[in-house]
Amino acid sequence: MTYTPANSFTTRPTLQGTFGMTASTHWLATASAQAVLERGGNAFDAAVAGAFVLHVVEPHLNGPGGDMTGIFATAEHPDAPIVLMGQGPAPAAATPEHYLAEGLELVPGAGALAAAVPAAVDAWLLLLRDHGTWELEPVLEFAIGYARRGHPMLPRVSATIAAVADLFTEHWPSSAERWMPGGRVPAAGELVTNEAWARTLERLVAAAAASAAGGSADPAAGTP
Repeated sequence: MTYTPANSFTTRPTLQGTFGMTASTHWLATASAQAVLERGGNAFDAAVAGAFVLHVVEPHLNGPGGDMTGIFATAEHPDAPIVLMGQGPAPAAATPEHYLAEGLELVPGAGALAAAVPAAVDAWLLLLRDHGTWELEPVLEFAIGYARRGHPMLPRVSATIAAVADLFTEHWPSSAERWMPGGRVPAAGELVTNEAWARTLERLVAAAAASAAGGSADPAAGTP
């Protein structure tokens, strides 16, 4: 077989940097991560900041209820790859016997009985704790800002919501309330906010601050 070399023209620019570089599937996440690097954070601080922004701006692909798998190396051990497995495990009660007792021979493809234990948030926070240099508050300020002040909705997000609008309306009313305010699918480019998620992230920040101070945060109030 004759070897055919890859075309050197990739339709994408060759990116280079002198002290660090970021890339993601959304420009706001990339910009947030790069801002962390430019303010003195390390690669792990930047990755976590960008990831939480993706939870806000690309909810159809990368939500806090999902999972995360990371493969990385550290400056101390550049030749030793580390795998962070943040894939959600099945709930302890999700046994074959449980599903059979519900009259199910297969695990449903959607709904509560299909859900794994979310691991994305825990995995990103573990990465920050073990390898980052920043505290949680400045890392999450980007995601909190976009959730509270808004961001332009991607066309693909709008199309995804439209595709499941009937499902939301009939079966998942809380999702309909969140993603279809007033019963309407937001248009592409429309500024959308998520105040509830901004408050949730602030509760994480408060809990982290209280833990560092040796106290505990009130999860309902979001303050130490």
